[in-house]
Amino acid sequence: MPETITIRLPEKLQQELETVVKKEKTSKSEVIRAAVSRYLAAKRFKQLRRQALPFAEAEGLLTDEDVFKAIS
Repeated sequence: MPETITIRLPEKLQQELETVVKKEKTSKSEVIRAAVSRYLAAKRFKQLRRQALPFAEAEGLLTDEDVFKAIS
């Protein structure tokens, strides 16, 4: 069940949000839901990356380039 959450935004951020909402013909709620979703996905990715790092290092995969070479 959806929950109502109240947030406080600095005036500049509120103005930017209003601009995006009008330009994209969407709602504040939709923009904020998308932003929270992306934020949480990035946090999950970083956590998974930290967990995988010891295994990657053990295989000699020290950079993103090493990974791309290994899977190409």
